[in-house]
Amino acid sequence: MSSEAPTYQELRQRALAAAAPRGHAAGTAIVCDRLVRVFTTAGVEVQALQGLEMTVAQGELMALVGASGSGKSTLLGILAGLDVPTAGSATVGGYDLLEMSPRDRLRYRREAVGFVWQQTARNLLPFLTAAQNIALPMQLRGGRRGAARRHAARTAELLEALDIADLAGRRPAALSGGQQQRVAIAVAMANDPAVLLADEPTGELDSETGAAVFEAFRTVNRELGATVVIVTHDPLVAGEVRRTVAMRDGRTSTEVLRRTVTDEHGGESVSEREYVMLDRTGRVQLPHTFLEALGMEHRVAVDLASDHIELRPDSHGAAGGSGESGA
Repeated sequence: MSSEAPTYQELRQRALAAAAPRGHAAGTAIVCDRLVRVFTTAGVEVQALQGLEMTVAQGELMALVGASGSGKSTLLGILAGLDVPTAGSATVGGYDLLEMSPRDRLRYRREAVGFVWQQTARNLLPFLTAAQNIALPMQLRGGRRGAARRHAARTAELLEALDIADLAGRRPAALSGGQQQRVAIAVAMANDPAVLLADEPTGELDSETGAAVFEAFRTVNRELGATVVIVTHDPLVAGEVRRTVAMRDGRTSTEVLRRTVTDEHGGESVSEREYVMLDRTGRVQLPHTFLEALGMEHRVAVDLASDHIELRPDSHGAAGGSGESGA
């Protein structure tokens, strides 16, 4: 039997064969089903996404976290229409990201999804004012008679909603980092996309300024109705959303869900619960801290209880070996 690694085409065919679509409930903004992305560099193939599954509800505000190399930036690039998946399926706002034509992809980036980069210089044109930057995506989209009036009204609406109306005539060089990011959010929302994506939008800001920028995302989510997905390393940002999805090794690994609870005295607090993600093949990625605490590695004992599954360290230890004889 050949020991050669599978080629790009073989990996893609395997993923396509395994990625039979399954139904999802209405009301979803983003659906990723066994999503695969393979990169080839200097003849070496690397799977950045390895069968990722994720669903985001319409109107949700969520954070996506993970260590460098976990695949979160690759996923965000695909959702933004900046990259194309190798296999699997991904839909955003009804657009099939695997099957779009170049023209559809351009329309998708202009109308269906907004994107905010971490580096403020990538979000704004330096020779335009804040208001002109916001109006530009609408002008590029075009329109019929009266478009200029509608563009001006939408620009004013966004400036007011994000509390930056007093910055309308300033160019980026005259704005602070936090002000630039709020203008960038307005630019991303200019064509009223259903989904707003942001890549480390508070990464270059101090905590106070970052909090103000995050409040702008809340406004976009709450008042403008956009589904918002934020990639972040900032624990303060991740802790401010109802759902935080962690990625590891090209898949979603855990989720933290938060809810507000009220005690018997009427006091409110936030309760959070961490879950591991179960894909449809039955795989889970257990938290490293849990495995280290119990010394679990290589294999674990599993038992079915009446209402849960029990995992325990392998009681045979190294004596069990790998199951192969030493001929």
